[in-house]
Amino acid sequence: MSALEIDAGTRLAANSGGADAISQRLEALPASSYVWKLVILLSLGGCFEIYDLFFTGYIAPGLTRSGLLTTTTQAFFGFSGIGAFVAATFAGLFAGTFFLGFLADRFGRRAIFTYALLGYSAASVIMACQSTSEGLLLWRFIAGIGIGVEIITIDAYITELVPSRMRGRAFAVNQSVMFIAVPIVAFLSWWLVPLKPYGIDGWRWVVLIGVAGSMVIWVLRLYVPESPLWLARHGRTDEALKILAKLEAAAGRATARPKAAPSMVPASAPVKVGFSDLFRAPYLPLVVMFMVFNFCQAFGFYGFANWVPTLLVEKGITVTKSLEYSFIVAFAYPIAPLLAASFADKLERKWIICGACVAIILFGAAFSQLTAPALLILSGVLLTAANMTMSYAYHAYQTEVFPTAIRARASGLVYSMSRVSAMFSGFIVAYMLKVGGVGGVFGLITSAMILVLIVIATFGPNVRGKPLDA
Repeated sequence: MSALEIDAGTRLAANSGGADAISQRLEALPASSYVWKLVILLSLGGCFEIYDLFFTGYIAPGLTRSGLLTTTTQAFFGFSGIGAFVAATFAGLFAGTFFLGFLADRFGRRAIFTYALLGYSAASVIMACQSTSEGLLLWRFIAGIGIGVEIITIDAYITELVPSRMRGRAFAVNQSVMFIAVPIVAFLSWWLVPLKPYGIDGWRWVVLIGVAGSMVIWVLRLYVPESPLWLARHGRTDEALKILAKLEAAAGRATARPKAAPSMVPASAPVKVGFSDLFRAPYLPLVVMFMVFNFCQAFGFYGFANWVPTLLVEKGITVTKSLEYSFIVAFAYPIAPLLAASFADKLERKWIICGACVAIILFGAAFSQLTAPALLILSGVLLTAANMTMSYAYHAYQTEVFPTAIRARASGLVYSMSRVSAMFSGFIVAYMLKVGGVGGVFGLITSAMILVLIVIATFGPNVRGKPLDA
């Protein structure tokens, strides 16, 4: 072995060892207002991603009213219907998560957090100016790429900043803050979609208002540091230590290195993990399990979330009233994760996900059968709350099980399967709505949730209290 190879190996070992030490110090940090401030700032950036993602369903009635798209199509893969708009969104999300997940691992969480948001905001502006269905779908696809990159970057970012004993609560708060965007976009859609302010379709105003708000990201990025664990894994230990020192100082531990937390393990030996290792033991079983999980869970989440106004219209409710009811249901998106924070770190993630699946099945059945406005809204709220409980739990779950070096790529790989299923769910839900009505749609969702229950309950690993890269 040459001297250069020995020196390179020594540097790799030093970097990995330093990263292990930093990981242990991060794990030992107590909760502090500064850590929670970072979680909230990252989540505020994610608000615009959620706004952009969720107006897919809320502006659907406006797209049909303007004549750009239709509710259903004669052909299964018809590209003139709302199903195609949903499919274009998730095709872009798939491309972003599957092909570009490596960007956050290569260039850092902070840079990609910023530029992915700006990219899909620009694409949304262009989409809002389109006058043909082809142009609308193309730019929706491009915007979806940026959203896909943003989602997995935020998940990896929070996972690496928060100790395991409070990570569940951190993701619950993250989801709560981000999903504040849902009632906002629901209200704006209820207000604007039926109108044409200044001769411009209301749905275009909804899109452009979200883009204007996203410019706040340039302010947020000034207050969010790079992930110290990512810096350390890339040999930038001095920068990582400066950020870690600030975290420790904020927690009242500026003068002494904290003692190891009871749940911590000794520093691991230097291990270099590449993307190809995801397709070998010990990661392959995890990858397969999360792929199956993500493929199925998207039918439960987006099969309802992207179709709420349309499902209500199919139940005989007017467009204006359907948007009003959807606005009320949307309040469950930010409130449910806050309520779930009370047990987020007291139970294993896998059992939280399984419990949420059971609730989705029950409340979905109720929504499909009820017609009274109050009961319909209540079942919609409870169904949304169950979806959000599942959402915060799996966003934490599928990032903390993979090592830092490939966390964003690994979570992007498995998460991309939800984008594939959500992409086809647009066509499948439209077809089920046509042949089976609202009951047929929820029959599809129930089948998907049963598969999620089986996979997670049988093969899901326990993660509660375990540090990253253990």
